[in-house]
Amino acid sequence: MRIAIADDDSEIIEFLGKIVEAQGYVYAGYPDGTALSNALLRDTFDLVILDWNMPGKNGLEILQWMEEAVEDRPPVIMMTSRSAKQDISDALNAGADDYITKPEDKNVIAARVNALLRRNSGASAMETTAQYGDYLFNRIEQTVRHGDKEIALTAKEFELTDLMFRNRDRTLSRRYIMETVWRTNAHLATRTLDMHVSRIRSKLALKPENGFRIFTVFGYGYRLETFSNGG
Repeated sequence: MRIAIADDDSEIIEFLGKIVEAQGYVYAGYPDGTALSNALLRDTFDLVILDWNMPGKNGLEILQWMEEAVEDRPPVIMMTSRSAKQDISDALNAGADDYITKPEDKNVIAARVNALLRRNSGASAMETTAQYGDYLFNRIEQTVRHGDKEIALTAKEFELTDLMFRNRDRTLSRRYIMETVWRTNAHLATRTLDMHVSRIRSKLALKPENGFRIFTVFGYGYRLETFSNGG
């Protein structure tokens, strides 16, 4: 899971970053609303933790902008020192999924982050087996069957395949895939990712007649598209 944290206080970004990293997540920090909005257009996140009072676009403006400009908008936790009931109401009505008033205990923050991520990812992400059309996934054994045929996949090929099927019809950035599957934010050679995508596209016969295909979003990443005969 990848989380964007936007706050004009670098110490708060570091504080929140340590909390989410302790939960096993990756984060990227942004010092103002403009930097965050630019990142949301070029990258993929599972959650945004958003301050209200920031230079550039403030938190409320970011929420309103996200509703119109961000495809597959991630859930948002507004975390701010503003505690008036009207502020909370305004933020939730503008699209925030949760509201935390600073300061807050780190265990409470972690619990709220985990709860929202669980709610947004759905139960299927936690299940040991999953069926998508004619494709059956076993996440314990890391196997995929297509009909009565088991498909031979390496560990990384399975992780990439599982990630894409769990995020069907969602465009995933290269950085998001890299950090989720390869667990690094270092630059990964383009050829490495493209090669793995090509392999799973071929091995799983991902084409419209089988219900799914991988679409390349040039300059951004990939999207697994579903068709009417898919799951």
